[in-house]
Amino acid sequence: MKLSTKGRYAVMAMADLTHHSNGKPIALAEVAERQEISLSYLEQLFGRLRRAGLVSSVRGPGGGYMLARDPEDMRIADIILAVDEPIKATRCTPGSPQGCHSHRGRCLTHDLWEELGNQIYLYLTAVSLADVCQRRVLGSSRMLFTMGRSELPRGELSPAELTHAEAEVAVSRHAS
Repeated sequence: MKLSTKGRYAVMAMADLTHHSNGKPIALAEVAERQEISLSYLEQLFGRLRRAGLVSSVRGPGGGYMLARDPEDMRIADIILAVDEPIKATRCTPGSPQGCHSHRGRCLTHDLWEELGNQIYLYLTAVSLADVCQRRVLGSSRMLFTMGRSELPRGELSPAELTHAEAEVAVSRHAS
């Protein structure tokens, strides 16, 4: 699976907004310059992020964009999905001659790629924007893997991380 620029740029811009806002609106031109992203592209992404309720806009002098929710409550999966970035590893397109939904039916590896997409979604749902900005991401995939296999020693989970049950509920919601 390859995440397109839409998803990556949206996460980068939201992390920049979180890091630089200090409770004040930030002009997209500043984000565009710091992240080296086209301003017009960011305007399109932030329109989608605003419609998804992840950011709010402030008009006038000193205006710009602000986070609409606390970064601890904002999941990376929410950001990626808000900009219409699918989180999947299959290349299936119903009715298309490409992928496994061709005239031959589902391919043998479909379930493998489908489950990989679910695991990616599970991981991105378990990581908050605050986790990214506070550099609490490294090693979190090991923690999720361990949670699925055995009980973790006490104190290994930070308060910002989802419980295994919460993450499973998030995946089941995404799959439906």
